[in-house]
Amino acid sequence: MSVTLTLPRGRAREFFELTKPRVVTLIVFCAVIGMFLATSGIPPLLPMLAATVGIALVAGSAAAINCLVEQKIDAVMARTRARPLPRGQISNAQTLLFASLLGGLGLSLLYSLVNPLTMWLTLATFVGYAIIYTVLLKPATPQNIVIGGASGAMPPVLGWVAMTGTISHDALLLFLIIFAWTPPHFWSLALYRKQDYARAGLPMLPVTHGDEYTRLQVLLYTIILTAVTMLPVATGMSHGIYLVSALVLDIVYLVYAWRIVVNYSDALARSAFRYSILYLSLLFTALMVDHYLPILWS
Repeated sequence: MSVTLTLPRGRAREFFELTKPRVVTLIVFCAVIGMFLATSGIPPLLPMLAATVGIALVAGSAAAINCLVEQKIDAVMARTRARPLPRGQISNAQTLLFASLLGGLGLSLLYSLVNPLTMWLTLATFVGYAIIYTVLLKPATPQNIVIGGASGAMPPVLGWVAMTGTISHDALLLFLIIFAWTPPHFWSLALYRKQDYARAGLPMLPVTHGDEYTRLQVLLYTIILTAVTMLPVATGMSHGIYLVSALVLDIVYLVYAWRIVVNYSDALARSAFRYSILYLSLLFTALMVDHYLPILWS
């Protein structure tokens, strides 16, 4: 007689929510784009699948640790109070065990089926987000998202290294794009969620420096982002398709940022935040189309 152990559907969903699936989806997307950009043809299937799953598992593990550390903060914020830990649906011990299993499995896959460098860089990214950003930076400084953004900018580098075993200047350009994108993306959210962060006692920029200063920073960092997105063209990594796409996407983002400065509303900040996610997805898609279209035509 065989015995099958299954989780109730509701409990499985609660554990799934701990991994912040929407965030992990964007992480994996950027990592996969890095894999495709690192090769001149289709990436080898087994390493690509192993890298994708491994990076997703470690990212989910880091998200679960973030939820564990911030559960008291999440309980007083409107957008996070429905998470499983604040509601008492999952215990601390269960969360820690779940995160450990996910992270351990992901790192094992990366080490055994991809390459050791990808595993070590992914582990460093985990530490950067789950420990340095969540535990040390976020409660200590309004520049937390700028400094901690280095971890969030790593996925395309991880994908690149998974396919090549090395870090190139092109991979670092992908890193720079996400690194410059993170502050205006996150501060748009912080502007219309300022009261939540104030109740939680977190020193987010709108709380410590006020709305006007934060809105100006959104514009300045969007200008920096626009300049950074031109670097792949300047270095010869990308060409016309990417250039046109990036210019259109940048102009729209700059309009959002300018309107946030001169005619702010919470609804506008919310729209800018949502556009920033679409922006990054379309920008990286344009990078891949620009990379592969000449190959398909040749």
